[in-house]
Amino acid sequence: MLRKLQPFQSPDVLVGTSIPDDAGVYRVSDDLAMILTVDFFTPVVDDPREYGAIAAANSLSDVYAMGGEPFAALNVVGFPAASPDLPLEIMGEILQGGAEKAAEGGVAIIGGHTVDDPEPKYGLSVDGRVHPDRIVRKGGARPGDHLVLTKPLGTGILTTALKQSRIGDAELREAVSVMATLNADAARAMMEHDPHAATDVTGFGLLGHLSEMLRDSSVGAQLSLAGIPLLDGAAELAADNVAPGGTHKNLAAVQDRCVWAEGLGSAARLLLADAQTSGGLLIAVSPDRADSLLKRLQELGTPAAARIGRITDSQEIRIEE
Repeated sequence: MLRKLQPFQSPDVLVGTSIPDDAGVYRVSDDLAMILTVDFFTPVVDDPREYGAIAAANSLSDVYAMGGEPFAALNVVGFPAASPDLPLEIMGEILQGGAEKAAEGGVAIIGGHTVDDPEPKYGLSVDGRVHPDRIVRKGGARPGDHLVLTKPLGTGILTTALKQSRIGDAELREAVSVMATLNADAARAMMEHDPHAATDVTGFGLLGHLSEMLRDSSVGAQLSLAGIPLLDGAAELAADNVAPGGTHKNLAAVQDRCVWAEGLGSAARLLLADAQTSGGLLIAVSPDRADSLLKRLQELGTPAAARIGRITDSQEIRIEE
């Protein structure tokens, strides 16, 4: 049905819906383009202010992934108008968490919209800026490029484990910190090293977002499981088959393209397909720039700075131990 839609075509739309990417880009002038994106979701943690911060960081991430600088945003809120269990003060806490995270990134929240919704939802519609010649697309990775990841995996598994009472709040602290971390520093380091392609790892998991990068570049990839950073406890929970429904759907969607080493079982598959919230940047960079990029990420203190594989000239994703 959506494929039948005929959006207005403008020569100033530099990135639109014809080839899906992390955000849309519209040229304003020869040296300025606007990045536009929106994202929102239901709570992933119990603390409303932490939820607001995570949702805001996630919404800003698409701009960072495209090499841009977010500068303004609008709140997007769904909240029950009258509920004894969810007083409006909780919505205030959610908005405060989002405002604080946006301010950390130098982003002004200048309005928004709320709807009466029995299930809370929150996120941002974000405006960013980028030079038209500096847009980083999902497509563009080249054979031989190294793949660099800037946050560990496992947020979907850990938040699901919390909902199932398999872990407590203390075991979720690392995941909350990672999800609430802006990708601003990761983007800064990326743009200093002329990336060929990039995306942020969110709901489709590492394999899903990598598959999108490869599809748009007509290349393949080889990953090393040992080099992929994981949140503490994620591997053990995955071995017990703890994962959200989205993770299983992600795995089914990419399974035909993946070639797994013989020793890798179901836990590895769940980890690499795990549906992330506010994940890190996945960057394809030339081999002669990869070491410098990793060093810069470490200097800036990003949650991870990991070389996880490389781009190949095949059409498959090979995963090694």
